[in-house]
Amino acid sequence: MSEELFKQAPLDKMKIERLKREEIVKGSILTYCHDTVRIPNGNIRVWDYIYHQGAAAVLPVDDEGRIILVRQYRNAFDRFMIEIPAGGLEGPDEPTKAAAVRELTEETGFTASEVSFLMSFYPTVAYSGEKIDIYLAKGLKRAKRHPDADEFINVEAWDVNELMKMIFSGQLNDGKTVAAISAYAFLTNKVNK
Repeated sequence: MSEELFKQAPLDKMKIERLKREEIVKGSILTYCHDTVRIPNGNIRVWDYIYHQGAAAVLPVDDEGRIILVRQYRNAFDRFMIEIPAGGLEGPDEPTKAAAVRELTEETGFTASEVSFLMSFYPTVAYSGEKIDIYLAKGLKRAKRHPDADEFINVEAWDVNELMKMIFSGQLNDGKTVAAISAYAFLTNKVNK
């Protein structure tokens, strides 16, 4: 392959300047904005931007090594999806670990004696600043579930290998869930080859 193909201007020399952010619509969890931006060639562009104050998710693993997931309806896809428990922050200052622990109990009815950071996930880098911090939860104990009033959730336990097969067959395709399960499988060598 020609080296010419890879000759590029250094990114640190390119100047991109946001000139203005205009709020267009404010929803209950998202704010849609237009950003006026000067790009490196000097042209002015208006880019869509969606503000989200952030979220947290948790990958719960029981004592048998099964991953606890939730199945819930997602309006955007008009179907039930399998996911790790997750939810938005209750305010911009809420620690993501606290939010992950809250979502674990709310959605699954479990608490955890061990909660550790697994990864950060940016679901839509082209137009949103949303960041989801994902935690690993172990030492699960039963607690009282208390989902939100609009959440109708089934709780399910899955084998890691079964989930990896579902990911590669396209049956499991929620981004945060795919990322968390894949990271866990890689870090723990839980995947049968």
